[in-house]
Formats: sequence, structure tokens, C-alpha cells
Amino acid sequence: MDEVSHRKGHRNFATVVGDLEAGRRLEVIDSHQQLAIIAALEQQPIAVREQIVEVSVDMWGGFPKVVENVFPNATLVIDRFHVMQAASKELNKIRRQVGVFDRGSKFLLLRNGVDLMPSERETLEQLLQRSKRLRKAYESKEELRAIYESPLTVESGSLHLEEWLTRAQKVYSEATATIRKHLEGICNYFRTRTTSGPMEGINNRIKLIKRQAYGFINFGNFRKRLLACFSD
Repeated sequence: MDEVSHRKGHRNFATVVGDLEAGRRLEVIDSHQQLAIIAALEQQPIAVREQIVEVSVDMWGGFPKVVENVFPNATLVIDRFHVMQAASKELNKIRRQVGVFDRGSKFLLLRNGVDLMPSERETLEQLLQRSKRLRKAYESKEELRAIYESPLTVESGSLHLEEWLTRAQKVYSEATATIRKHLEGICNYFRTRTTSGPMEGINNRIKLIKRQAYGFINFGNFRKRLLACFSD
């Protein structure tokens, strides 16, 4: 489950429900309010909803109650992309606070370290030498990524994340507070390593549809267009 706006620049969000295995959209709900989402999803037969075993979501606080009420047999999984995004957002904030505005510095700091070219690593090192705080923040981000890449169980993943939170809270006050709040769902990732990657493809296609239509004022028209475009 994820959210999408009807129109660019507006906060009238809809909730998109997709099938991660099939990589296709299932439903669009004209709300991003907890009770409205529950009411819409409960229109599906309980026999269908009981078959759902995992639901991947971001860290919006309303999703746990939605999953609990609608999908009784499902495990809530916080998508790893949104966890890394929380750390990266604060890392970029720290970059600005310490006065690093070099062209390309944001890209070098936020990109996965293993994906950097040798010349890029050299430039990154030059940036990190200018601030101990920035270096610590960057290294903490990379440590978090490494945890996700490690072959861990839920239990060992929880242990590693707890240790990371203890170290990282000295530099990541906002991100660590958010991650700690959602730690159980975050650790559930290590069960089957489910991510919301297919939803990103669905959302990108929805954004293209919105651009082609210059946005949708009427939700009914928005939903009909999506149903038509995503029909098998």
C-alpha cells in the first residue's frame, strides 16, 4: 500500500493497493485516512483477505491498524526503501548544516557506496575530510544499508538494528526515533525480504498517466483511467 496525489502540488491523496508478486495495481481508494481505507478494503470478502500473508508499507502511522483490521493473517513489513530514505533525508540535512554544497555532493553522499566509481570515491573522501560529523553520518548510513544486505534472520536483524540505533542516535536524532518507533515492522523484512519495489513501478506509471491528463480534479475519473490502464 502506498499513497499518490490526484494532482501535482496538491495534498488530496489517494491510497494505492497493489499485488507485489504480480506487479499490478489492485485498487485505488479516495482517501489516505485510516478508517476510510479500512472501510474500502473490508468490502472484499474475508475469505480473500485471509489469504494475504504480507503487506509492505511505508512508515505512515495508520497502516498498522489497517493491516490488523483488514488482513488478519498478514505480517506488516516496513519497506526498506523508506527506512533508508529516512536516514538519507537526515544525512542530506546534515550536509547542508555543515556547509557542503559542492556540485554533486548530495549524489555522492546518498548513493550506495558500493556503486561509486573509484574517482567518485576519491571525491567523496575529500568531502568527508571537511567534517567529522558528516563522515559519521555517512558511515552510519552505509552501516544501515549493510545490515539490509546481510543474510540475517528477524532475530539477528533486530539485534543488529538495535546496536545500530544506539550508535547512530548520536548523529541521526530524527531518523533513529522514527526507525525505533517502527522497529518490529522493519525487522519483519528479514522474514522473506519483501520490498515495495513493484509499487514504485506502479506509482511511476500512475505519475505518467497524471502528467498526460494534466492531473485529475475528479477522483472517479482518476480511478476509471487507472482501472483502464492497468486492466489485464
